[in-house]
Amino acid sequence: MKKLLNTLYITSEGAWAHKDGANVVVQLEGKERGRAPLHLLGAIICFGQVGVSPQLMHACAEAGICITYLGWSGRFLARVEGPVSGNVLLRRVQHDRTLNDPLPVARAMVAAKAANQRGVLRRAIRDYGDPDGRLDAAERRLSDVARRALDAPDGDNLRGQEGEAANAYFSVFANLIRAKDMAFNGRSRRPPRDAANALLSFLYVLLAADCRAALEAVGLDPQMGFLHRDRPGRASLALDLMEEFRAPLADRLCLSLINRRQLGPRSFEYQETGGVVLSDEARKTVLTAWQERKRSPIEHVFLKEKLPFGLFPYVQAQLLARHLRGDLDGYPAFIWR
Repeated sequence: MKKLLNTLYITSEGAWAHKDGANVVVQLEGKERGRAPLHLLGAIICFGQVGVSPQLMHACAEAGICITYLGWSGRFLARVEGPVSGNVLLRRVQHDRTLNDPLPVARAMVAAKAANQRGVLRRAIRDYGDPDGRLDAAERRLSDVARRALDAPDGDNLRGQEGEAANAYFSVFANLIRAKDMAFNGRSRRPPRDAANALLSFLYVLLAADCRAALEAVGLDPQMGFLHRDRPGRASLALDLMEEFRAPLADRLCLSLINRRQLGPRSFEYQETGGVVLSDEARKTVLTAWQERKRSPIEHVFLKEKLPFGLFPYVQAQLLARHLRGDLDGYPAFIWR
């Protein structure tokens, strides 16, 4: 079992990270604000204007620690990493399967995504009821998509079914938000047009980074996907893998932060362009909650074992690699229960 790797988030504007012996030290305005042993880290994520010394970059590259740079809104900017690792034979099999036979894995991923979205709605119905029946109707549409996805005849049809599931799910997402001053007006991106969308987009960026790291850790190429089409600069397989985790990990955390009033309208900044981004303090709140959520144990249905939720992308990456090697007849996508 792979050890759950830790991520260091550097969020302070003007922070400077450098190497001191076997430690990462973060300074702000000339004063040390924190340090962490290099051997305990799996990744470093920098938000906004954060500097990293060449010595720390070299040490991270040698240790397999990826440094990711994100804008204040969570938009991906750049990634610094060492030599590509992994089994070339596994990557050759992956390339062949993504090119010539992507449907079996893609079907499993879309079916799992729809089932997990359905799980979020079922949890809401259980906790708060469904007086107008909208959640129940959307839940039945998602159940139908989950079944049909397993028999999709081609990739275009499957992506259409994924879109149908997204439409059903986000058409009632506002019903899951209990805070009346945090309206959700449909999914919007680039830029997010309301606070809930800004929070979702930020969490999806964190999830994508974790999924990419998980795939690279087991030797898979995050660029070659089964569901998402190839595009220069796109980590298609990381996007594929994160579809299984959007609803139970990111969406559920979004709803918890809003419904528990840990975030409110004042936690966001509203730009002249109409976009909405998290404030500095809100970003720290989200990162703390994200790490706590990843530490919470849940049972993996396929393994029949309780694991920290943050370990699940690594487990799924391992299961996908085993399937591609021929050790598993099919890819057991993650189903949240």
